[in-house]
Amino acid sequence: MGRLAGKRAIVTGAASGIGRASARIFAREGASVVAVDRAEDGLAETIAMISDAGGTAMAVSADVGDEDAVAGFINTCVESYGGLDVIYANAGVSGGRVPVAEQTVDMWQDILRVNLIGPFLCIKHSAPIMAAAGKGSIVCTASVAALRANAGGPPYAASKAGVVSLVQTMCNEFFASGVRINAICPGLIETGMTKPTFDRARSRGTEGKIGQLNPTRRNGVPEEIANMALFLASDEASYVNGQSIAVDGGLTSTHPFVPKG
Repeated sequence: MGRLAGKRAIVTGAASGIGRASARIFAREGASVVAVDRAEDGLAETIAMISDAGGTAMAVSADVGDEDAVAGFINTCVESYGGLDVIYANAGVSGGRVPVAEQTVDMWQDILRVNLIGPFLCIKHSAPIMAAAGKGSIVCTASVAALRANAGGPPYAASKAGVVSLVQTMCNEFFASGVRINAICPGLIETGMTKPTFDRARSRGTEGKIGQLNPTRRNGVPEEIANMALFLASDEASYVNGQSIAVDGGLTSTHPFVPKG
C-alpha cells in the first residue's frame, strides 16, 4: 500500500520541475491528485505521465495568485474526490537577476503575488476544510534564498522569506486542529526556473562547478524535493509542524568559505 493511499492531494506548479515530480510521486504513492498550473501543455504532459503509470489525476489550469481560482481548484478536489488531505503550494516565479535600481513595484508585486500570496490563499481555503476533518497536511515551497543572501534576487528572496514566516504563523492559527503546515527550502535544483543558470554554465564549460559550494558537491534534481514533499504530506511526518526544511546538499550549514580541492 502506498504512503498516500486514499488521500486526496493538490499540487500547484505541476506542469514541470518540482511540481511535476511531486504530482507523479504523490500519485504513485496512492493519492488522487489535482494538478494545477497556468501552463496547459505542460500540465497535460504531467497528467499523461501519471495516467500511463496507472495513477489518478486531473488537470486544472489556474493562477495561484487569483483567490477565486484557488478556491475553485480546492472545491474541484473536494467535489471530485470527496475531500482534501494534502495541498502542496509549490508554484513560483523567480523574477530573474535584475539590478535593484531597475526593479519595479510591478515586478515585486507579481513575484509576491505568486510566491507568497499564492501559498497564503492555498492555506486560507484548504486549512478550514482539513480542520473540519481533524487532519491534513499543507506543504509550501520556500527556498534557501529565504535563509541566506545570494541565492536569488531581492524580491524572490523576500517572497520566500515570507513563506517561512507564513508556515510558522499559520500553523499556530490552526492550533490543535490536526492541520500541519510546513515548508521546503530547496537549494540549487535543475528545473525550468533555473535552466538559464545551468545553460550559462554549460556554455562556458563550467558545468562541473555547479553545486561546488555545498558539501554534497552537486546540484539537486526535482525528485529529491518531491521526496521531502511526500514525507511531509504523509502520516510519517505526523509530529512535524511549522518547520522550513532545507534540502540543499548542506549549503545552508556553513558560512562562506573557500572550497577544498
